[in-house]
Amino acid sequence: MAVADFATRLLEWHRDHGRHDLPWQRTRSPYHTWLSEIMLQQTQVATVIPYFERFIDRFPDIDTLAAAPVDDVMHHWAGLGYYSRARNLHKAAQRMAADFQGRFPESYQDALSLPGIGPSTAGAVLAQSMGQRHAILDGNVKRVLSRYHLVEGWPGKRDVEKTLWHWAEVHTPDTDLADYTQAIMDLGATVCKRSSPGCAICPVHDDCQAFCQGRVDELPHRKPQKSLPVKQKRLLIISDGERLLLEKRPPTGIWGGLWSLPELDIDDPVEASLEQNWRLLVTGREDEPVYRHSFSHFHLDITPTRVSVDVAGSVMDDGAFSWHGDLTGLGLAAPVRKLLAGAA
Repeated sequence: MAVADFATRLLEWHRDHGRHDLPWQRTRSPYHTWLSEIMLQQTQVATVIPYFERFIDRFPDIDTLAAAPVDDVMHHWAGLGYYSRARNLHKAAQRMAADFQGRFPESYQDALSLPGIGPSTAGAVLAQSMGQRHAILDGNVKRVLSRYHLVEGWPGKRDVEKTLWHWAEVHTPDTDLADYTQAIMDLGATVCKRSSPGCAICPVHDDCQAFCQGRVDELPHRKPQKSLPVKQKRLLIISDGERLLLEKRPPTGIWGGLWSLPELDIDDPVEASLEQNWRLLVTGREDEPVYRHSFSHFHLDITPTRVSVDVAGSVMDDGAFSWHGDLTGLGLAAPVRKLLAGAA
């Protein structure tokens, strides 16, 4: 197959079999496209759709997003994970409001200057919303090109990624940029899947090197696996009968910028710690079964402990901690929200 034929076949396939009814495709506005691209990082389309619709309903444009309190942004993101995406989204909106009249910049280099926007995201937004010619290389595209060109190695390695960027640039056409960008992402998401790929219905399988050599299941090579360490923490569900004590997490790190539960090392004494830290008198406690929450780089075994306290004489020396009687509108990490479901 000639290089130009690759894009032609993808476009023909996409007209009949691609996805055309996703909510961010209705206007193909730069804002909607940008938001969808950020949400779709590490997250499946079916999961993203309701979040996207709620987010747009609350933040209909960049200026509204920029002016919103970060807590409100985190609340509407809670459950999608990878919370640095939400923090960067908010920061980027504030930059656009200040420097680009509340619009997504038309310049590729200006787009790259914004928090949370890399080469593939910048290219995808400008190609789909403005018709500019930019190659993209998200996870789906990496899989398609790794198989089609039999690119060996884990795509996260610098030299492998460089090779994939070369092929992404080679195959990007000069016209129909919005449709081509969506087509190659759709092909990876719906046909050239990691497991059980639909090679028989793939529009470019005739000269896909991995298919021709029977190596589709091998590529792209997986990231070398390391055994994940296990950490243990006790999360305290502290109640005075009407309110819960919550902690505002630092802006970076695990659950950054979200409200969480006070935590202790698993061997720290609960009663003594609450008395020492906040002069809270424990009047009752109950440990619940341990459950595991896994991050990309470690497992966290959480021991939830429900604690009833007497607040007479208590002090709150640390501004990161505060009492809350109403959890509505708070940005809570999904595991914390799960724990609090029966506590508030």
